[in-house]
Amino acid sequence: MASNRPIIAIAGLACETSGFTPSRTLAPAFHPLRGNEEIRGKYSFIQAGSPLSNAAEWHGALIGHALPGGTVRRSAYEELAGEILTANSTGCGSTSTAPCVEGIDDAEFDLLRRVRAVIGPNVIVSASMDLHGNVSRELVHQTDLITCYRTAPHIDVMETKERACRNLVELLTRSSSGISSPLRPLKAWVPVPILLPGEQTSTRLEPAKHIYEAVPEVEKREGVLDAAIWVGYAWADEPRNRAAIAVTGWDQNTIGRGAEHLAQLFWDAHREFAFVAPTGSFAECIDAALKSAARPYFISDSGDNPTAGGSGDVTWGLTQLIARPEFQREDGPTVIYASVPGPQAVQKAIDAGVGAIVTVTAGAEVDNIHAGPITMTGKVHSIKQGDKHAEVEVVLQVGSVFAILTKLRKPYHLERDFTELQLAPRDADIVIVKIGYLEPELYNMAADWMLGLTPGGVDQDLERLGHHRIRRPMWPFDKEFKEQPDLSARIIPMSNMPLEGPDE
Repeated sequence: MASNRPIIAIAGLACETSGFTPSRTLAPAFHPLRGNEEIRGKYSFIQAGSPLSNAAEWHGALIGHALPGGTVRRSAYEELAGEILTANSTGCGSTSTAPCVEGIDDAEFDLLRRVRAVIGPNVIVSASMDLHGNVSRELVHQTDLITCYRTAPHIDVMETKERACRNLVELLTRSSSGISSPLRPLKAWVPVPILLPGEQTSTRLEPAKHIYEAVPEVEKREGVLDAAIWVGYAWADEPRNRAAIAVTGWDQNTIGRGAEHLAQLFWDAHREFAFVAPTGSFAECIDAALKSAARPYFISDSGDNPTAGGSGDVTWGLTQLIARPEFQREDGPTVIYASVPGPQAVQKAIDAGVGAIVTVTAGAEVDNIHAGPITMTGKVHSIKQGDKHAEVEVVLQVGSVFAILTKLRKPYHLERDFTELQLAPRDADIVIVKIGYLEPELYNMAADWMLGLTPGGVDQDLERLGHHRIRRPMWPFDKEFKEQPDLSARIIPMSNMPLEGPDE
């Protein structure tokens, strides 16, 4: 017997991509998953026996999530997008996000435009995104449902994906007055001329805390299906880069007022956003750590953060660190530094073995704008094989610094990332990580911390990066506005209706 359950395809690409690093992201970096078994296995909320699983027939097309990095090669995008289009040729809804791509200013819109050409205008599309995405008017129009995370650091990733799927199922099964086809919602979209890094917009702290706490309150209003706020992604340079609001629902006046309320909250607080921790130059951070009794003391080497799009192989921070006389003796303050890629250095350490003294050169193979390769002599402390991102990791002790070297770049967010390398971060004096705001495990581990304003492809000093294609005026690039920004809601018609008027 044929099933009358809706058929839903799951597809998408995700990667935060900095336009200010020379690195490029290739197709294998997305670690693509294909087909029902691989993709459904990622999401517990659609696995056998769950309410959503029984509510629809779920078909895995292709999903890929790359570690943030440089702009995606056009050939890589075409390869992966082509697979998505082929898999969606049966005509199904999809959840989808996409990264910045060579030669394409709005890759999310481009991917959905291509999907629409295959599935047609009447198939329902739901999208879930990172709140650090950039959401254009055209993208909102291509979707029927669109939502994003509500926490930064992101602790609601699966909750958001489940909400996107649940909303989609509800929409597909909705009927009115005997009409069998689903009713499509309207969307209210408001662009907000603010472009800030995540390190100034953590939802753990004000003012982002109260702004994001208002999202579920808007969602509860009669006639509203979903509400979302995007902070935007600050290290790309495209006309769509800015904050945005989208409220989805059935009543035009209600969704419009809800979107304008959230936009006004955001704009009213634009001068209040500040870094999530005390900041300073790298030297100032180290000086503060040495003077402090708090242990472990964490320092973010933020300019080359690989989870924001940095290349990960900038050597500037490690070079500055091992040059400090305080750390040149083995009995100096214990410092852990994570990390610098250096495949040849890693292989040399493996060949020598744990306990051997080696001289190796690492880093700056991709990004040598701020510093060249670093050469160090030290003792091989530990070796680990088989990491998903790094593949191979080596710890080299140079004086009292335990420097983590990797075959491929890797973010260090978890305590086990260190303990599996025979390192004890809780017992260290200083832990330096290429990161922006501390991820939850690091945040809970740190007795104190500072955000180092260091150079790199995701420099926290946005104004020295050289944006030239973003819309102006834009806070904080412009400190004074001649007039208040237009925060009125733009009502986006249903996706199967034409989008008229100029882009805003």
